[in-house]
Amino acid sequence: MNRENSGANLPALRSHNAALVLDLLRAAGDTGISRLELAERTGLTPQAVSKITARLRGEGLAVEAGRRASTGGKPRTVLRLVREARSAVGLHLDRDELTAVLTDLTGDPVAVRTAPFDFGGSAEQVIDTAQAQVRELLRDRVAPVLGVGAACPGPLDHRGGVLGRVTGFPQWDGFPLRDALAERLGLPVVLDKDTNAAALGLALRGAARPEAVDGGVGDRGVGDRGVGDGGGVRNGGGAGTGGAWAGAGTVGGGTAAGAGAAGDRTVAPGATTGATGGGGGAAGAGSFAYLHLGTGLGAGLVLGGGLHRGDRTGAGEFGHQVIQLDGPLCDCGNRGCIEALCLAAVARGDTVEAARVLGTGAANLVGLLDIDRVLLGGRAAVADAGVFVRGVAAVLAERAAREGEGGAAGRTVPVAVAPDGVRAVAYGAAQLVLAPLFGHATSQAPPTSHAPATSHAPATSHAPATPQAPATSEAPKTAHAPEAEPIG
Repeated sequence: MNRENSGANLPALRSHNAALVLDLLRAAGDTGISRLELAERTGLTPQAVSKITARLRGEGLAVEAGRRASTGGKPRTVLRLVREARSAVGLHLDRDELTAVLTDLTGDPVAVRTAPFDFGGSAEQVIDTAQAQVRELLRDRVAPVLGVGAACPGPLDHRGGVLGRVTGFPQWDGFPLRDALAERLGLPVVLDKDTNAAALGLALRGAARPEAVDGGVGDRGVGDRGVGDGGGVRNGGGAGTGGAWAGAGTVGGGTAAGAGAAGDRTVAPGATTGATGGGGGAAGAGSFAYLHLGTGLGAGLVLGGGLHRGDRTGAGEFGHQVIQLDGPLCDCGNRGCIEALCLAAVARGDTVEAARVLGTGAANLVGLLDIDRVLLGGRAAVADAGVFVRGVAAVLAERAAREGEGGAAGRTVPVAVAPDGVRAVAYGAAQLVLAPLFGHATSQAPPTSHAPATSHAPATSHAPATPQAPATSEAPKTAHAPEAEPIG
């Protein structure tokens, strides 16, 4: 029996077991996978697999996809995931532009919209713009929407959904953006930093592996959906508390709760993890840093196959490490921050110098965290990708040469532009909603703000009441599942 993706035959773990099955269906693609293979790979009994797949078929999430020849006995019926059965929205709230993406159940984009945006505007203006873009994005959608993942500059508290003192925008300090968006959109919302969202999406796609990044920028081609008159966002979505998985709409016939939210250590495919996806090392996912240079500079960190946020979502504040004590004043109040130096160099057209500075910061990360590779993203880096890749790689190579070949310190760390280009954050934001459905989340997932009974617009200048965490059908805590072994 293959125990790599082991399940547990306990009633309390029904959602966990369903997530294992769903993830294997997702990984199998249109080719599909048989019930016998599902049982072998999860460690569940054939009877348990049959019950789970029957529920998934009844909910429209899986269908039979033909038969596969058998080495003995009758041909096996294979099942596949119905990727169009559910959808998710990803929002990238950048300082001067908003990107909204609608994805299918696997995270592949269905439609994308971009619009001018002012993160320095009032809360009401920001939420108005987000609502308008989501409304247009969902105007023609058919599949129920699981929720909205929103990503914006930090610092912020991803558990509470509250912004911190965002560099250059101190007025956001303490604002409950997640709840305000949920009130206006009428959908569950998960909030995280832009760099965390991008790193999550890249890890779940396996995009950080060498074979995925060698080809350079590979944005998934989806055109913007045209603007037209359309109705408001329908109030829907939410997890079926009685269902087979943490889904939306009519899943399991349960009451509407919230979409799952990726936790502190969301696990990439191939990672060796605990029973509910926390902790552990990796087999194939490894460790990487996603460095985002756009209107600001930050990092998303995947360590040992898991997204690393830190206890207070403070990890990855990469741009504000000081490398020049008497350098230019940064908006954060320090002098000589990497962000200030990089953005100043980009502004005067000296991308070679910007790449050198970025490489210096990347070398610090490599030395501190022993990461496997560096991925670059953001508009500034993507716009002159060759210069930035060569410049950062040169600094890392110089460091490796100084360290010598003995031990890990002397190795050359590969550098590439992240797949999905400037949309990596938006695509990753959708994965904030989708990842837990396939078991790629810890047991300490942050609470998701849920769709209210109505979708009337609140007075956004006031902090909406924080909703109580629902009784969701998320994977149970590891302490409740001692028999379950790591999932991939």
